[in-house]
Parts: sequence; C-alpha cells; structure tokens
Amino acid sequence: MQRYKENPNYSYLGPMEAAINFLTVFRDSLAAGSFVKLTLSKPSGGGEGPQNVFARLVEIRGAPVVSFTLRYPTKDETKNLPAEAAAAAVGRWLGQDFLNADLFTLNGNYTIRYNRKRIPKLFSSGATLSNAPEKTHDRKKQRLIRPEGNIYLQALGIAGPDGAVKKDGQKKFRQINKYIEIIDALIRKKNLPHEPIIVDMGAGKGYLTFALYDHLANNLGLKPQVWGVELRPALVDAGNDLAQKCGFEGLRFVAEDIGRFETGKLDMLIALHACDTATDLAIAKGIHSDAEIIVVAPCCHKQIRRQMDCQTEMSPIMAHGILAERQAELITDGIRALVLEEKGYSSNVFEFIETEHTPKNLIIAGIKGKSRPEAAEEIKAIKQQFGIDFHYLETLV
Repeated sequence: MQRYKENPNYSYLGPMEAAINFLTVFRDSLAAGSFVKLTLSKPSGGGEGPQNVFARLVEIRGAPVVSFTLRYPTKDETKNLPAEAAAAAVGRWLGQDFLNADLFTLNGNYTIRYNRKRIPKLFSSGATLSNAPEKTHDRKKQRLIRPEGNIYLQALGIAGPDGAVKKDGQKKFRQINKYIEIIDALIRKKNLPHEPIIVDMGAGKGYLTFALYDHLANNLGLKPQVWGVELRPALVDAGNDLAQKCGFEGLRFVAEDIGRFETGKLDMLIALHACDTATDLAIAKGIHSDAEIIVVAPCCHKQIRRQMDCQTEMSPIMAHGILAERQAELITDGIRALVLEEKGYSSNVFEFIETEHTPKNLIIAGIKGKSRPEAAEEIKAIKQQFGIDFHYLETLV
C-alpha cells in the first residue's frame, strides 16, 4: 500500500503570492456567504500548542462571526472573531504555526501546503460541499458527522434527501458519532501523520468506515488512505461505488479474509464486532504492522469459554452458564488488553455506546508506547486460576 499522493484533480496555482491568494479567497467567501469551513493542520511547533484549528461561520446576537476551535492535546479553546479579524488570525497562523490549510466553499475547495523551507503551494478543485451549515451558535452538542448534504448517509439509508436523519436511522447515527468521538480522542493522544494509512477489518456496509474517512479528510484536513476489509464481494463493490460517488479518493474496499489480508506498515487498525478469534487476528495484524493505534470491539468469546475449568472458590458461581459466559468475556478481553501492554501498547477498555443502542458495547484501544513485560506473568496467573491452556491471541504474536 502506498501513501496518498497529491490529488490529480487539483489545479496547481503556483508558489508566488500563494498565502495572499488563499486569504483573499477566504475573505471573499465570507463576504459572499459561500464559506463552509476551514481547517488548519500540521502544526510546526511542539506538542503543547494547538494541533488543529477548525473554523465555521456562526451568528451571535444576529451578527455573523467566524468561530475558531483550537484543538490542544487535552482541551479545546474557542475564539469568535469578525471577518477581518478572522482573516488576520489565519494570516498569522499560515506558514508559522500551521503548515497545511484546507478551505471549503460553495464555489470550490482550496488547499495550501508549506514545505520544509516554508515555501507555499496553493491548489484548487471543484466544490465537494453543496450546502453551507446552519449559522447557529454552538449551544447544543455539535455532531462530528452531520447529515446535511451527506451522500453516504443518504445512500446507507440513515438520512433522507432533505438532510434529516430518518426515524429508523437515529440509533445508527448516534452510534456513528460516538465512534468518531472515540477515534478523535485517541488521535489527540497519538497524532497521526498527514497521510495516515488505516485498515478497517470487517467493514460490512461501511457505516463507520465512511464516517471515519469523512472525519479525517473533511474535519481534520488529513489525506488518509483507508482500506475497508470485508469478506462479502457484494458489499465491497457497493462500498467502492459509493466511495467514488462521495469523491473519497483515498477510501478503498477489498474482498479478503482478515487473516489473509496483508497490511504492511499501518498508522491505525480498527476491527469492530469481529467474531470470536477474528478479533485476535485483527489485534495481531495491528501489532505486527506496528500500528500506532489499535481499536477493536469484540463480539463473542467462545475460544476461552470452551477451555474454562475453574477449581477455586469461584466454582459455585461458574456453575451457572450465563455467569460463566460473562466471566469468559471478562477474561478474554482482559487478556487481550494485557497482551497489548506486553507488546508495547497502553491499553484502555471502555464502553462504545449506551447499552440500549447495541448489546455489544465494549471497546479495547491500544496506543503505541512502552512495553510492560510484567503483563506476561499476569496473563499466566489468570490462565492458571481459571484452568485455561492458552489464549488464541498469544499464539499469533
């Protein structure tokens, strides 16, 4: 797999006066009401400053202002500025604090990139967004994935042509946004490169795969290459057709088994609801590919359940099938988290979304860091206590 290269559909506008031209388009779009959003990325400084800046137009007390969200590693900061002050702020940031910027308007998209010598290049392409967002002040929770003008949400039956979420799509829409919030929080802890390579194992119809690409490309201003791995060819063909309709040039679906898919070096690996040992295959792929972030949502836990032979004071409890099944889930996922720690990842286990929205609501996330060798002894002790010979993940790593 090759990293993203410059979009051939963008027209190169030349290095001279690139920043001035970019700011002029920004000012003109604000004046004409065609401005949609602006993203600044690739910070030039250290990790303490803002990692991204996101701008949108809002109305406060009846007056339009540009609302900037400065995203720091541990917090967000909001600044609301009138048009000229907003353009001046962007002018100060460009080429100094941030080396990339993406401007989306109703008339076209504009991208400016600074090289190591701080020489800018400006590119333009046709507009990919046809509706400006509502200019309401951010008093209610803002969704990272919005239904208005969203081609893939319409095609997947979640939103209607009017941009409203359908009644029977509300649950899936909440799930998608919760998922993106989780991914966004993980990215803050481990910044991805500007052109990350990501694999989604068991992509299915691609609800979450499309949302992930949308967030990375259109909210964070990255140039991702996302692979959706799915065994069913019909879903793969449908996903590729929809990606083309959306203009998601870095999104590809492939028909392949998780265990046979060759990854190479990855920045992130995701596997949501991969059944039983397929979750272990996905985790192992992430570890072997040296992925910076691994995110899995286990589905069922048969492999450990079949082995469990608890001859301790917990035996009376384990005699009940449903309780033994739940204990098997805890042990299976607990060992998975410990294996990640042994292999150099900090692990975190948490709820995906409220239980009323989905019966399987656990996520295991690993972020590349330092190995914790003592985790191996902890795994050994757990297996001894519950009469377990081996955890399948151990055989893969």
